[in-house]
Amino acid sequence: MSIRIADVAQKAGVSQATVSRVLNGSDTVTARTRSKVMKVIHELDYQPNAAAKNLRSQKTMTIGVIVPDVNNAYYAEVIKGIANVAYARKYKIIICDTENNKDKEFEFVNLLMNRTIDGLVMVTPNLLEDEIKQVAAKGYSLAVIGKDIQHERIPCAFTNNVKFSIEVIRHLVERGHRDIVFLSGYADAVDSMERLEGYMKGLKEHELPFRPEYVEDGNFSEEGGYDAIKRLMDSGLPFTAVYAANDEMALGVYKACKERGVRIPEDLAVVGVDNNRIGSYILPGLSTVDQPKYEMGAVIVEKLIDLMNTEDGPGQRIFEIPSQLIIRGSSDYRRGE
Repeated sequence: MSIRIADVAQKAGVSQATVSRVLNGSDTVTARTRSKVMKVIHELDYQPNAAAKNLRSQKTMTIGVIVPDVNNAYYAEVIKGIANVAYARKYKIIICDTENNKDKEFEFVNLLMNRTIDGLVMVTPNLLEDEIKQVAAKGYSLAVIGKDIQHERIPCAFTNNVKFSIEVIRHLVERGHRDIVFLSGYADAVDSMERLEGYMKGLKEHELPFRPEYVEDGNFSEEGGYDAIKRLMDSGLPFTAVYAANDEMALGVYKACKERGVRIPEDLAVVGVDNNRIGSYILPGLSTVDQPKYEMGAVIVEKLIDLMNTEDGPGQRIFEIPSQLIIRGSSDYRRGE
């Protein structure tokens, strides 16, 4: 039985006119109501009209790319890899910036559900694994970067956050550090949680205690890293090294150290993640983990396009892309020398 607009309205507890306004992008609907309606549309797999239904057998030659923050250099490199391969395969891409808002992510997923786009690449998505699986189970084509989603039709590309975080801690301990701070990203971000896990395992490897007070939220932003390290400095906690879960936060640490007269690396060692270009230009150069962002974007969209154009299974589905710790001046200093 086909789903009607009345069915959506009834389940969402709104009028049919409200559902119509949501579908037409009207700004007269509150964000809360819009989110509720979009979630029901997603759950019921509602197709807005007959034309949309007909699109099931047509191709738009367009791929959507959902990212949490388009201004972040990490996502910019991933997008570049996706865009170049997509263009070579005659596909266009649409960039969907969720601003780390799960409700917006649901709305962008609906582009796939109503066949505005042929496929979707989700980069470090906020949606739960089961929510992503539900979309794939309905026959829609999507791929994920930054998570390993256990579903036979979802290609995934990622780096091993836990493994390289252990390596970062090992490097800092070898340089004489025992009091190491971790700056985390968004509380529910998989990358942040896995890097925290690696930080904790790295401490345990060297018989160092895990102290929750040495973990501070930096929100994956330069401003967040700046505020977080200042809070730690003001707390009076003794620490000699900082592992920031991305380079943006590490840059905030540099700014705070300059203001406070803290020398890098003599007084404080700093290591980030992502190998953003600016890290090699600032002084001292920022030690960081190089994640092949462009390659992850390129390999996953290539796989997604192949999957959209065949009835066969995805073949190789999991792509674990190796990372590399790059040691520069911000941490290449042995305490006591």
